[in-house]
Amino acid sequence: MKILITGTAGFIGSHLAQRLLARGDEIIGIDNVNDYYDVSLKEARLAPLNAQAGFTEIREDVSDRAVMEAVFREHKPERVVHLAAQAGVRYSIENPNAYVDANLVGFMNILEGCRHNDVQHLVYASSSSVYGANESMPFSVHDNVDHPLSLYAASKKANELMAHTYSNLYNLPTTGLRFFTVYGPWGRPDMALFIFTRKILAGEPIDVFNYGNHRRDFTYIDDIVEGVVRTLDRVATSNKDWSGTHPDPGTSMSPYRLYNIGSNNPVELSRFIEVIEERVGRKARKNLLPLQPGDVPATYANVDALIQDVGYKPATPVEKGIANFVDWYRDYYKV
Repeated sequence: MKILITGTAGFIGSHLAQRLLARGDEIIGIDNVNDYYDVSLKEARLAPLNAQAGFTEIREDVSDRAVMEAVFREHKPERVVHLAAQAGVRYSIENPNAYVDANLVGFMNILEGCRHNDVQHLVYASSSSVYGANESMPFSVHDNVDHPLSLYAASKKANELMAHTYSNLYNLPTTGLRFFTVYGPWGRPDMALFIFTRKILAGEPIDVFNYGNHRRDFTYIDDIVEGVVRTLDRVATSNKDWSGTHPDPGTSMSPYRLYNIGSNNPVELSRFIEVIEERVGRKARKNLLPLQPGDVPATYANVDALIQDVGYKPATPVEKGIANFVDWYRDYYKV
């Protein structure tokens, strides 16, 4: 297939593009390669993609409407995976306008491109952050998620609502994927695993929020990619049993689906740090700090819908995933 992927210089996007190229798909990759974090890392992710005949790089911003209209018109993708976004909970408190531009305006341009160019299926990245103030665990796609705790979370919830509108009005099949704390080789420098590994190796103290009592459903990158590919290949359909008197948030009378992609096995942050210490071979110096604004104390994914519909459940243990990351980090940075 010809597949448009946004965010191909990113962590998940670069891994996904490699996987789809390996199976013979043609990839149109869009990324503005901004400086939210180290641009050289993004360039290094893109290099092996650009070396392959089936990959076309477009270095543009998804929030540019004219550019996106031209991309869809010229390349006519059959399916779209939209991963480009302004990420980060804490950064959304510092720079909220970046989230409006990238996550709302950008997503609108993607929806319009799909609508006017007969795209067969749109798969887009949502986030476990949408669960916000929910305390009933594990989090289920059938739960109400109307109480986000950060603008980042609100923007992802808005994406789900916008997608549903287009599924309903234009019969556009859309699938939203709520990712749970993705980690692994080539990961983002602003994420805990990257920061902790770098600072422990350098002998610097690490900031441990919520005094290490965070619980996260850490999900390894290969599991995320497998989930994306399987849902991409299964075009969203309507739920024939959906009822407006008892509305199910995870499905619809329109071709619209939501899935959690998480390990279904939350790990306490203190244990996560222990595993890094074991692999690095050094003890961390810790600054124990309170919960930060916008953060939630725990995430835990119910993945029953994913198992039922695509026959897959993430299964990589953190011990293996962290080992793979630390090995990559040492090799990439020559530490």
